[in-house]
Amino acid sequence: MDVNGEQVEQSLLKGLREFQLASGLSADQTFVVGTSTSEVTGKHIGKAGTVEVASAIWKALRTFQEETDINLAFQCCEHLNRALVVEKQLAIKMKSETVHAIPAPKAGGSMAAYAFKQFEEPVLLEEIQADAGIDIGDTFIGMHLKRVAVPVRTSVKRIGEANITYARTRPKLIGGERAIYHFSTNNETCD
Repeated sequence: MDVNGEQVEQSLLKGLREFQLASGLSADQTFVVGTSTSEVTGKHIGKAGTVEVASAIWKALRTFQEETDINLAFQCCEHLNRALVVEKQLAIKMKSETVHAIPAPKAGGSMAAYAFKQFEEPVLLEEIQADAGIDIGDTFIGMHLKRVAVPVRTSVKRIGEANITYARTRPKLIGGERAIYHFSTNNETCD
């Protein structure tokens, strides 16, 4: 399938903005991105990665980041054990240990490789506990989300041929029926 980069960018940005309205991410929270550019083009995950699709997705995510002042973390593919590309400043702030690797399209994934080249001071982390995220093409980002993950629905269900799933997280509800809970936003409910 031929994919229109401008259409990918605009559709994704629309979905991200709807996600933001529903989730209310705040500045400095971390948003993990899992992407199969192969799936966007209608191919099997990991088989036909494309820099053109990665570039379009990057543009939408950077606009979203500029609008929200969040941190982005890009999940690599299984060849790099789903490590994450982040800015060095985020790794320092989180006091996270970095790992040595440079993602490439066939070993890390096209999106992670593209993000690595775009970041000012990219580093890889083995794991992260993000506040929210997006999964484009069924890459399974759940291992990098804080507990408890809550799906968020938007009108944008697909980018190209790839399924999209959004998630935000909320604190665990503990204490049972006598507990009193305080929710910081009106959209945090017990799911």
